[in-house]
Amino acid sequence: MALSHDVRFWTIRVRRDRPKPYMVRWKVGTAPAQAKSFELRAMADSWRSQLMQAARRGEAFDEASGLPASEVREQQWVSFYELAVRFVDLKWPHAAAKTRTSTADALATVTPMLVSSARGKPDDEVLRAALYGWAFHKSRRDAGSLEGKEAAAIAWLAKASLKVSTLDERDRRSQLIRGALDRIALKIDGTPAAATTIARKRAVFYGVLNYAVELDLLASNPIDKVSWKAPKVADEVDRRVVANPVQVKALLDAVTAVRPDMAAFFGCLYYAAMRPGEAVALERAHCEDLPEQGWGLLVLTDSQPRVGSAWTDSGQAHDQRQLKHRAQRTSRPVPIPPELVTLLKHHLENHMKDGDDRLFRGARGGPLSESVYGPVWQSAREKALTAGQRRSSLVARPYDLRHSGVTLSLNAGVPAPEVARRAGHGVEVLLRVYAGCIDGQDQLWNDRISEALRAGDHPKPPGPPAGAGRGGDRL
Repeated sequence: MALSHDVRFWTIRVRRDRPKPYMVRWKVGTAPAQAKSFELRAMADSWRSQLMQAARRGEAFDEASGLPASEVREQQWVSFYELAVRFVDLKWPHAAAKTRTSTADALATVTPMLVSSARGKPDDEVLRAALYGWAFHKSRRDAGSLEGKEAAAIAWLAKASLKVSTLDERDRRSQLIRGALDRIALKIDGTPAAATTIARKRAVFYGVLNYAVELDLLASNPIDKVSWKAPKVADEVDRRVVANPVQVKALLDAVTAVRPDMAAFFGCLYYAAMRPGEAVALERAHCEDLPEQGWGLLVLTDSQPRVGSAWTDSGQAHDQRQLKHRAQRTSRPVPIPPELVTLLKHHLENHMKDGDDRLFRGARGGPLSESVYGPVWQSAREKALTAGQRRSSLVARPYDLRHSGVTLSLNAGVPAPEVARRAGHGVEVLLRVYAGCIDGQDQLWNDRISEALRAGDHPKPPGPPAGAGRGGDRL
C-alpha cells in the first residue's frame, strides 16, 4: 500500500445530465485523480468533508484507492463471510420468505469456496447446516448462539474466510470468482444444477459483491471482470406440459371423484390462470360476482405461498404476501368463465360451513398445503390420462394448469396486454414465457395452412382492366 500525505481537493463538480450529478474529485500524490459521484449534494459535501478532515489530521492516504490509510486497513479486514452476514441483515426485514431461503441457499453454497485454506475444514453437511440454518438466518442468529459441531464450523469459517479485497486482486480474481461460480453451477451432490437455479444463485452472489462496492470495500464488482458464462435459462414454457380443454376437463372430473372439495381449487389454476399461492389465499369475499349464467368475477388481493414456518415473520408455514409484481393493498380483478363459476358456486354451497371465509383449507383448517393437494393431483393424472401421457410431462404439476390457462387465452386471440393483466404478468414476460401452443392444436393450425395453400392452387382470373365500363376515354 503506497501512502502519501500530498492530497489535493477540488470543488464539487455538478453534471446535471447524470443520475448522480454531484462529483467529488481529489488527487493523492502522483496517482491519477479519484472521483466519486452522488445523487444529492449533501451526500457529496459529507464525503468530501470526511476526506478533508482526515487530511487535516495528518493521516496518510493510499494512492491506489485514494482513501485514508485507516479506512483502507478497515476494509482489508472485512471478510466475505462478514459481508454476506451483513447483506442478509440488510435484506431480511423487507424480503419475502421465499427470497430469504433463496439468499441463504446461495450464500451457503458460495461462502465455503472463498476461504484461504481448506485445512481443518469441517464436514460439508455440518458447515452447510450452520450457514443455511443459522448464520444466514437473521432471526435464529439474533435469538442465540450455536453449540457443538455447528458452532465449531462457523468459528472455522469466520477465521478462514477471505478478505473481500482479495476477490479483486489481479492475480487471484479469476481463480476465486470462477471457482465460486463453478460451484454455483452444481448441486450439493456434484451433479449439474438447473439453469434457473444457477441464475438465481449467481444473482445473489453478484448482489453481495455489489453491496461491497456500495460500502467502498471494492472499487467495482469483480464478477464483471470474469468472462464466465452460465447455462442459458429456458424462459419459454415447455409446450409438452400444456393441456388442452378436453384434457383439463377429464382431470377435473377425476379430481371430483377423488376429492370433490378440491375441484374448484384446481379449476382456479386453469380457468382463472391463478398461481397456487393466490388460490390458497382465496376467500369468500373475493368471489364478488358469481351469476346464475354467464361470466363471473374474482377480485384477488393477496397470495400465500408455502415456504416454511422458520422463514416467515408470522411463524406460519405460508407467507402472507401481496400479489406478485404488485404493491401492497392492490387488487387484480379476474373475469372467470361459466365453468369456474359453476365450480365455485358448488364449492361454496357444499364444502364450506357458515362463518368460513377461506375457500380451500388444509386438514386442520389452515391454508391448503402442497403436501395435501399434490398427491390429489397425481391421483387425478393416474385416472384421467393415458399411460403415455402419465409418463410425459403433461400437466405434471398443478402449476402447469396456470400455464395451460394462459396459453389457451393467447391462442384464443385475446390481446396479450389483457391476458397479462388477468394473469398478473408483465406483457414482455408473458410473450417471452408463453410462446408454446396447446397440446393437440397442431392439426387446427395445419388445416388452416393447408387451406391457404389450396387457395394458392386456384388463383382467381384477372378482373377487367381499370376504368372498363366507366365511360373512359377511347383510344
